Amino acid sequence: MTAASLEPLTFDPYDYLFHEDPYPTYERLRTEAPLYHNPDLGFYALSRHADVLGAFRDSVRLSNANGVSLDPAAWGPHAHKTMSFLAMDDPRHMRMRKLVFKGFTPRRVAEMEDRIRELTLEYLEPALERGTFDWIEEFAGKLPMDVISELMGVPVADRAEIRRLADLVVHREDGVLDVPDAAVHASLELIVYYSEMVAQRRENRTEDLTSALLDAEIEGDKLTEEEIIGFMFLMVVAGNETTTKLLGNALYWAAKNPAEYAKVVADPELVPSWVEETLRYDTSSQMVARTATVDLPYHDGVIPAGAKVLLLIGSANRDSDAFTDGDSFRIERNEGSGLASFGAGVHFCLGAHLARLEAVVALHEFAARVGSFTVDDGGIERVHSSNVRGFAALPITVEAR
Repeated sequence: MTAASLEPLTFDPYDYLFHEDPYPTYERLRTEAPLYHNPDLGFYALSRHADVLGAFRDSVRLSNANGVSLDPAAWGPHAHKTMSFLAMDDPRHMRMRKLVFKGFTPRRVAEMEDRIRELTLEYLEPALERGTFDWIEEFAGKLPMDVISELMGVPVADRAEIRRLADLVVHREDGVLDVPDAAVHASLELIVYYSEMVAQRRENRTEDLTSALLDAEIEGDKLTEEEIIGFMFLMVVAGNETTTKLLGNALYWAAKNPAEYAKVVADPELVPSWVEETLRYDTSSQMVARTATVDLPYHDGVIPAGAKVLLLIGSANRDSDAFTDGDSFRIERNEGSGLASFGAGVHFCLGAHLARLEAVVALHEFAARVGSFTVDDGGIERVHSSNVRGFAALPITVEAR
């Protein structure tokens, strides 16, 4: 028994020390408190793979209607204004999801592949020429926002500012247990920006996703302006930030496991497996919230109706009952069917295909040009968020192939 395991088990998603390495805490939760209650922050938590996946699929007894964030200011019946259908239950959720799907189609995503590659090389090649650079600042922080902006039709001149605002929305200072003022103001600025963009498209359609959402229709039913803006905001926060963190986490763990990265260099066909193992081993979206609609018995306790419930995705993905030797980073694992990173059931992430496509294209081009690389541990900065895990700065030095 380690000294750490003798300490009382406390789980605080806002704790900066927890952000540095949440996985020992997750292991203790799975073992000692698979149903955990934090009365001070007002939540219950499920940490085992079977419980988390089961909860994702139980969309009636575990509701999305109050949103999916632990932050009190983002919790409640207004949550859908910024989290779109992620903060809705059926039938309202399915109605909006189907309408959004009319514009945000797999074909539209697949057609982005060549443009994603162009954007990748636009940022990657100059950075690689320098040899040492910040992977987040020079590449991972730019590509996903540009891909989403390209989809939506945001002009190139506005994209850096949209990226800056999106970063402010998710960042939390140490000790802040709610949505800070900077995030509130950034959210409002984004909503105003997208409102103006929707108004422009209403007057003059283009070939972008914003125009497609305005035209989406099922038997006379169309998306309202508020619904379109809510979805655009969701894309910026959920789609942009999580993919940036995925790209950062992929490089960090490949650097820490050089023998694994060497396999990708030798066989580029392993890039998708590199992406999947990163999604499992250190996923961007660590936890999401639900609301219990009835009393729910779990293990030796009961989650009361009305309670906030955290589903610990990061913990589920390390559960040894679902993944052999779950705390090892193995690119050739081939155990992806139980991945919790994109959820499950009716709320399975609509943007999963786009995130995977971006990551595979970007990392394929990186591995094709870089034989080995190292991370400067002294220059690393983590993003501090109650649910998003990744880096604000990740300086690397590369050896070209």
